[in-house]
Amino acid sequence: MSTLLVIAKAPVAGRVKTRLTTAFTPQQAADLALASLRDTLDAVLAAPARRRVLVLDGEPGPWIPDGIDVVPQAAGGLDDRLAAAFDVADGPALLIGMDTPQVTPGLLAAGLDFAEADAWFGPAADGGFWALGLAVPRPALLLGVPMSVAHTGAVQRQRLTNAGLAVGDLPELCDVDTPADAARVAAAAPRTRFAALHTDLCAVAR
Repeated sequence: MSTLLVIAKAPVAGRVKTRLTTAFTPQQAADLALASLRDTLDAVLAAPARRRVLVLDGEPGPWIPDGIDVVPQAAGGLDDRLAAAFDVADGPALLIGMDTPQVTPGLLAAGLDFAEADAWFGPAADGGFWALGLAVPRPALLLGVPMSVAHTGAVQRQRLTNAGLAVGDLPELCDVDTPADAARVAAAAPRTRFAALHTDLCAVAR
């Protein structure tokens, strides 16, 4: 079975989800980040992984459930940190972020199955990607990919195909980066902690 890697920032006000602060306070943005991360970890725990690892920027807290190993993120740019995350796995691995609370165990299970794919790619609505799976971890496939731009996902997927890998595609998901993203994701996944908190915060703001 495969390893599930979650790369995340600790939910500290002023350090996480700062683009949400055009509509929410820094603490509210951090609370939304925490809700998103907890929803994500719930799905991770329910997915059929051999090992589940949180690759964390910041200090771990009581919000990390049992069954999740924690390792610190490496230094460097996002491409360096994503590449280094794959070093944690000693076999097939699927890497996701903390920004898709709508993710389900079923989606993760698909990306953990390398029976007919060398790699899995989950595109994000903003042009990035929310998931990357490798049957044989090759961190170099991520190094030098321009991050946080509209063509990040296209470049990363091309890296996979250029390496001769058979790539399976997961459904497109919306990352939570902006207030508009948050509203879209909350509407798409109304039973999540994230959606409940978003509803409460928007009600208070009215």
